Amino acid sequence: MRIIGTFWAMVPSIVTIIMGLATKNVNLSLITGLLLGVLLYCGFAPGTTLVTAVGVINESVSSHIGHLLFAVLLGMFVYLITQSGASQSYGEWATKKIKTKRASLLATAGLGILIFVDDYFNCLTVGTVMRPLTDRNRISREKLAYIIDTTAAPVCILAPISSWAAGVSSSLPPDSNIDGFNLFLRTMPNNYYALLSIFMVFLIIILNFDFGPMKKFEVYTKEHPRIEDVAPQENKEKSRAKVFDLLLPVVFLVVASVFFMAYTGGFFTGEVSLVDAFANCDAVAACCIGTFLADLFMLILYVPRKIYTFRQYLDGLEQGFKNMVPAMLLLSLAWSLGSICSGEYLDAGGFIAGVVERFHVPLESMPMFFFLAALILSFSIGTSWGTFVILIPMEISVFAGADTALMVLTTAAVLGGSVCGDHLSPISDTTILSSAGAQCDHLNHVQTQVVYGALVAGISFICYILAGVTGSGALGLALGAVLLVAALAVLKFRDVRLESASAMKKSA
Repeated sequence: MRIIGTFWAMVPSIVTIIMGLATKNVNLSLITGLLLGVLLYCGFAPGTTLVTAVGVINESVSSHIGHLLFAVLLGMFVYLITQSGASQSYGEWATKKIKTKRASLLATAGLGILIFVDDYFNCLTVGTVMRPLTDRNRISREKLAYIIDTTAAPVCILAPISSWAAGVSSSLPPDSNIDGFNLFLRTMPNNYYALLSIFMVFLIIILNFDFGPMKKFEVYTKEHPRIEDVAPQENKEKSRAKVFDLLLPVVFLVVASVFFMAYTGGFFTGEVSLVDAFANCDAVAACCIGTFLADLFMLILYVPRKIYTFRQYLDGLEQGFKNMVPAMLLLSLAWSLGSICSGEYLDAGGFIAGVVERFHVPLESMPMFFFLAALILSFSIGTSWGTFVILIPMEISVFAGADTALMVLTTAAVLGGSVCGDHLSPISDTTILSSAGAQCDHLNHVQTQVVYGALVAGISFICYILAGVTGSGALGLALGAVLLVAALAVLKFRDVRLESASAMKKSA
């Protein structure tokens, strides 16, 4: 039976997702999906399967060692701030300045948009800084995770100065004569899913409206406020830390990371422009160096002022490492599952590519078709970047390398669909890190976010149909904004009617 490049290549991801939602055990589901994928690849030969599984895990973790190092260093950064009591001081200050639920949600979304250089950095940093404030305003951790996730990848894919711009630019076929960075800039106004997702975040905050599973978590949190976990010394006595003890390390981390992005991109040689430097930088290395220096910065900032001792600083580094182990395990398993489904093994992307090529459809339908293909592939393998690499060369070849407005729109559809699938997938690294940053149950985050994301995905699909037919990207975006507002208005109106009917029934 032929397995590679067929529907069977999709089965491990499908089984993982179904099993995860059914059992609520993500690690077990990922391990099951990984072993099933290796079994299919090895023809169910037990000995070969075990050897191959170890090889796949080793390759996957080795190729992402920089990301794991960054996660460790950022975990240390997070715990050092928590241990200092700076988060508590910030929470007390913010409680006086930001007194409403809406204001705290807007502040969270705003911070997520400001930290656009890297999605990993965004997921963990925003959660660390804003979690004490959102807890105090009785906002569910699931809502926090949704805002973190939606201001991570969707923002990064719209930011020219980010690691994602480099990833997209490098996905173009080597023999194409298209300027990858310029193409990325031109896709930004046509990336409907990313733009509408961010728009939706602000709409639901301003309207103070939630629906689906998210509403249940919000109601529960309002009635059962969460008592934030704090470090032991914060319970014993008031912390010496001030608000700037939280803000300074975060600002230092951002500035240092951006500086080293420019440095690794060759900006300081004088031969490369700042834009080109960011497009060609080593974002992972830059974030690792920036976070390492930020950890050292906190040693200088905290220990001399006796916020905690040098021994407590060292203990904080160790505990920060330990706190990231669950997230690192999830990431490693998710990467391994994505690897066994990649072109090197089962070739799930090849199956999707075959489906795309099999249906001879008009060029005007390409944006809609590639959006759907990217969504399915990214959701299945849990990575946007892997989807870029597979589909961008394919859609460029469909247009024979011609740099047309329809080609730009189709590229934007690939990027939007990739981010959409990544956003909704329970095995996506940014989805996992958003749960970790908000400190909420991972599957709770998945089931609350998927309803919101599916609404935006459906609207984006309709917009790409219109934009492809009319050739107007602006018209597609305008339609998307109108449809999203109308959809939320209808849902809110229905919600108000149901609540009124329920109230009347109780009074009767």
